[in-house]
Amino acid sequence: MRKKIVLFISLLLVASIALAACQTTTPPAGEEPPVAEDKVKVCQITDTGGIDDKSFNATAWKGIQDAEAVHGIEGKFLESKEVADYEKFLNAFLEEGCDLIVTVGFLIGDATQAAAEANPDSKYSIVDYNYDPAIPNVVGQIFDTDEAGALAGYLAAGVTQTGIVGTFGGLPIPTVTIFMDGFVKGVELYNQAKGTDVKVLGWDVESQTGLFSNSFDDQQKGNELAKSLMDEGADIIMPVAGPVGLGAAAAIKERGNAYLIGVDSDWALTSPEYADITLTSVMKMMDATTLEVITSVLDGTFAGGDVVGTLANGGVAIAPYHDLASLVPAELTAEIEQLKADIISGAVSLD
Repeated sequence: MRKKIVLFISLLLVASIALAACQTTTPPAGEEPPVAEDKVKVCQITDTGGIDDKSFNATAWKGIQDAEAVHGIEGKFLESKEVADYEKFLNAFLEEGCDLIVTVGFLIGDATQAAAEANPDSKYSIVDYNYDPAIPNVVGQIFDTDEAGALAGYLAAGVTQTGIVGTFGGLPIPTVTIFMDGFVKGVELYNQAKGTDVKVLGWDVESQTGLFSNSFDDQQKGNELAKSLMDEGADIIMPVAGPVGLGAAAAIKERGNAYLIGVDSDWALTSPEYADITLTSVMKMMDATTLEVITSVLDGTFAGGDVVGTLANGGVAIAPYHDLASLVPAELTAEIEQLKADIISGAVSLD
């Protein structure tokens, strides 16, 4: 009898499993079956410096990579080799159905505007550029780099041994000259505080004229400009010219009598071969602002306008002194921290 009961229960279990296997998960009438969500796709178009420019293309791409890690989005990029690529790549990403198209730099500004206005339901963000008036489906990422530039200028004035520092730009455009304005202002603030007369070569704030490579990729030109500034006595140089600055770094390292201030990213980390000559870097935290825009797409708060990086929100900063920390006295470090606080509070104006 016991064996019969066990056999009956076993047969009942088998029948139940078989019945369950045959059942379908048909949704109630009027409801659509669930569909697996596609990943949000974020697509970047670089400027002509390339994705590994160790500058703003690479830093913006890091923001997309961070979004891949944090939010599980899909990121991809196209590298522009010439200006003619911009419109072609924008159209390619539109056809691909990218949820957000990230473009980089002022040179792609007109093409981004044209694409955005022709496709108002698509979302765009442009790094290091913005529009006035704002375009409803474009977020501009801009940076008050004059604030961090002032800290770098104050530092340079406090470290120089010759009493002469220098700078040069890639092109005379606002996103370049804002660094140089801040750098000069920082030197002026140091001179006012200390009664010194440290001079800046390569940029005149009042006339908005100075030294330019007229390129963002001609490293030989950067090499020549750095040597020219060193010939005039500059022992700290800040090139604001993307990869052109690597040519300046090579010249400084070759001479062995000057130091470099990098821009956009921390050059001691992105170009470690020059860490021993990199005093600091004026950084745009484009990875953070790019991630912020991507997050707004994901949470439904995306809206046209600007994201502005400042000292107050951590969108701009100067890098640690790394290998050259011994050149910066504790007193100078404290003064730079105080200057940062004063800029944030408004006690010091850079206008």
